Amino acid sequence: MTNHISTVRQHLLDTLADLRNKDNPMDIDRARAVADVANVIVNTAKVEVDYLKATNQTHTPFLEVPPDAQFVTVTGEDGALPNGISSITRHRLQG
Repeated sequence: MTNHISTVRQHLLDTLADLRNKDNPMDIDRARAVADVANVIVNTAKVEVDYLKATNQTHTPFLEVPPDAQFVTVTGEDGALPNGISSITRHRLQG
């Protein structure tokens, strides 16, 4: 697994699922530690974006879409997105 913002997101979603597991919930302190580390990683990504802006650069491996990424949009039979999601916006840095 590469170090990428999507990895952070997946770990946070996994932690949320573990917290919600009624049979074997994750320890709250452990979940808090995961969230704290993720927060630090996200803050370093913000610094990285600021650096890109200050140096007129446009690319960063941590935030760009990995070459092996596959995007799948799952819709219901009526074509609607799940859980009340009304749209999806993907943001990309342009060079």
